[in-house]
Amino acid sequence: MFPPVEDAVLQNNPQFAALYGALTSAILNPDGTTKDDKGRAVKERDAVRKELDAHRLKSAKQHLLAQSLSAAVPPEPDGSSRRSRLPSELPEPLLDLLLLLPPLLASAEQSSPDSLQLLLSSPPFTSLEDHMSNLASLVSSSLQSSAVQLARAAYPTTNASFLHRHIPFVPSHIRNLSSDVRQQSVSLAGARSVAANALVRLLQDYTQALTLLIRSLEAKHGGVARSLEFRAADVALEAQFGQVNAEMALWNVRRDLYSPEVREALSNYNNHLRDGQRRLSEAARTARAELVGYGIAIDGEAGDVKKERALREAARAYRDMSQQVEEAQRDLGRLR
Repeated sequence: MFPPVEDAVLQNNPQFAALYGALTSAILNPDGTTKDDKGRAVKERDAVRKELDAHRLKSAKQHLLAQSLSAAVPPEPDGSSRRSRLPSELPEPLLDLLLLLPPLLASAEQSSPDSLQLLLSSPPFTSLEDHMSNLASLVSSSLQSSAVQLARAAYPTTNASFLHRHIPFVPSHIRNLSSDVRQQSVSLAGARSVAANALVRLLQDYTQALTLLIRSLEAKHGGVARSLEFRAADVALEAQFGQVNAEMALWNVRRDLYSPEVREALSNYNNHLRDGQRRLSEAARTARAELVGYGIAIDGEAGDVKKERALREAARAYRDMSQQVEEAQRDLGRLR
């Protein structure tokens, strides 16, 4: 499986990103093997792999046989029952073979042919052929028991009475489980890489946010901000000082421009204007009251329509009468 590489590393190193993409997509398989299956190295590797599989199979067979023989040895009985149970269960030569064969199988490859020949020509190995059927039965029972245990582990939901039916499918089931584990491991590594990249991006965003916050705090409370604040306060004080000077200059100009007599005359004229405004207000109120008395609506107030009509008729009659009087006076003037 390829080691995970962060996205930031690939983004900051385009050449390495191109090399990594070529290796992972065109040259190597996910398990690290090459995709070129026609080269000499691939054939040599296949031959070595086959030889290794053969040695592994041989070693597994020896290990299973030794384990089966060790498991076939019955537990050692206690005290007085030992003498009565051993002869009735297994012969003593067979027990000796069960005890001596597992270490012999484990050290057979390291032993010389002469030493092996000497061991096999000595008791109890001289009776090995006589007890071969019993040994085969014990090994078969042990292997059957181990196979049932493997089936129970591989199919935990199956009824115990039907486990023997699943024994032929245990290897394929274990291969499928192993393949699923490998695939899940690859997916988990990819998910971890994605999570790590997301965490890196989150930390980068968090760092950028902290940087902006620090800059904002420095701009608001730092030395430059305080200098600007002091300058603004100084300018404000200068503006206030200038305003006070302008007001003082204005009062000085007024004092020099207007004499006491002029100021007294302006004060009297102001009082006269106030009196005239007051008289005009009184006259307006009086006229408004007279109009209201005549029934005319003022400022949205309801008036007397009949009274208003009657007054309008009287005004029209007065105007006509005035015109007739003027005409009569003009006629009298011509007659004179």
